[in-house]
Amino acid sequence: MTDFAAVDIIRAKRDGQVLSDAQIDWVVDAYTRGVVADEQMSALAMAILLRGMTPAEIARWTAAMIASGERLDLSSVTRPTADKHSTGGVGDKITLPLTPLVAACGAAVPQLSGRGLGHTGGTLDKLESIAGWQATISNEAFKRQLDEVGAVICAAGEGLAPADRKLYALRDVTGTVEAIPLIASSIMSKKIAEGTGALVLDVKVGSGAFMKDLATARELASTMVRLGQDSGVNTIALLTDMSTPLGRAVGNAVEVAESVEVLAGGGPADVVELTLALAREMLAAAGVDADPAKVLESGAAMDTWRRMIRAQGGDPSAALPVARENEVVRATRDGVVTAVDAYGIGVAAWRLGAGRARKEDPVSFGAGVLLKVKPGDRVTAGDVLFELRTDEPARIPAARDVATDAVIVGDAAPALTPLVLDRIA
Repeated sequence: MTDFAAVDIIRAKRDGQVLSDAQIDWVVDAYTRGVVADEQMSALAMAILLRGMTPAEIARWTAAMIASGERLDLSSVTRPTADKHSTGGVGDKITLPLTPLVAACGAAVPQLSGRGLGHTGGTLDKLESIAGWQATISNEAFKRQLDEVGAVICAAGEGLAPADRKLYALRDVTGTVEAIPLIASSIMSKKIAEGTGALVLDVKVGSGAFMKDLATARELASTMVRLGQDSGVNTIALLTDMSTPLGRAVGNAVEVAESVEVLAGGGPADVVELTLALAREMLAAAGVDADPAKVLESGAAMDTWRRMIRAQGGDPSAALPVARENEVVRATRDGVVTAVDAYGIGVAAWRLGAGRARKEDPVSFGAGVLLKVKPGDRVTAGDVLFELRTDEPARIPAARDVATDAVIVGDAAPALTPLVLDRIA
């Protein structure tokens, strides 16, 4: 591999030039090996954020991230493989019911998930509230579970796109998280390296999402779909609303409980709707002919959930953690709920202990917010709007303030937004 000077590559991108394949290959590899310093990669990341990248540059950057580690070979898995990735939201527990549902329909779901940071929850944190459940499994156990159960939700192995792990941490502290080329390559390098045959992207839009507006979300979704298709992964994206939290539970154990309700044939209508919409897309992309609504109704997805949890050391029958303290907040007037702001509710759950400010922080499994209302609901003074749960009562006032501001009671019913805003293939 040709050697370059990192500062020349930084200057080139700073001045709006297109980086060559050789420059990209070298800088990603050299940064992974520690030859390029953090401050140099920080400068390059900022230049990329400000100057952007061409589709060819993004594709090559993604390929270089994949090449920094191993690629899983799932060719031995007997079922067609399909995965889902969400860009993160509030109350977004969809992976939990979706993974066993799609597996029960006949596909294999290799779901590599992450932890929460800030106001958005992490799938692994939620599942770790189940007694005994393990997030980390070997590649061999991963493939075996895919064959035997059809569903795995676990942490990505250390060998998968190590360049991304290093760069992600750097972007988080240098104000460059928002760069679409870097978001797209971060997500897609891991998903392509995991070896799935089909991928459905759930790109969230709204106050509780990373992408606040439809145009930016559409640009990110289109970039990721193109990267997937060009790498031989059948990729489609749904743009979905995240102005209001999904479901009524926001936290860790409370979201697991709500997911189990969905698998049992109940649960909030919006969680069921999005689970089925994504399941249909995943099954179609994998070439599996099945009706997920009928499979959900049959109880087969619940059976697969139990097998999946047990396969990773968890007890699906164990009682979930419950926070020691709780407080309800009531409506102060008659009216109609005009908004439940996803960002505010996410921050409230974080302040109660359900989330973390830094990657190394612990989370409280029982903490969170239980919403009793949705936009459009009529309330009278004294009705409960939401319940706060925490292990530390000192956390309640700050959480109460932000959650109270997030739930608005007015006079006129709001115009309701559809859950699925667009589809990109």
